[in-house]
Amino acid sequence: MSTKEFENLVVSNVDFLKPFAFTLTRDNESAKDLTQETLYRALANKEKYSVGTNVKAWMYTIMRNIFINNYRRKSRQNVIFDNTPNDFLLDHNQTAVSNLAESQIKLKEIEAAVERLPEIFKHPFILYFEGYKYNEISDYLSEPLGTIKSRIHFARKLLKAEIVRY
Repeated sequence: MSTKEFENLVVSNVDFLKPFAFTLTRDNESAKDLTQETLYRALANKEKYSVGTNVKAWMYTIMRNIFINNYRRKSRQNVIFDNTPNDFLLDHNQTAVSNLAESQIKLKEIEAAVERLPEIFKHPFILYFEGYKYNEISDYLSEPLGTIKSRIHFARKLLKAEIVRY
């Protein structure tokens, strides 16, 4: 197979790689980078391709290996080893005491803010906060699912605007 035929074969199969790259990365820009790196490596390793084999599978394998290698490299880079001695902690007096009163005041203010919500938003929001799913709330209140979702959304928005201090 000539170089030109191989390049045409590889380039014609690039569109099949894009969805697979997005599945791996879950990010559009990272998927584009992964696709480009795969295309580069496939073209650079023409001699490793056996004529007659499935070019899509070959390129999928290249992409998967690049993704795995990059993932491993990133996970190693995030590991930080601290070899400094922690002797200063031995003599450190821990006199800090948590202040439950402050957190109780904040909690009461948040509960009051929830109680001040309009009834149309408050009831679905409280049910959602208690752990009910959207569809359960919708059935219980006999309202459409989209209505329930929007009411909970607006309740969150109102609470966020009112409780800006935290």
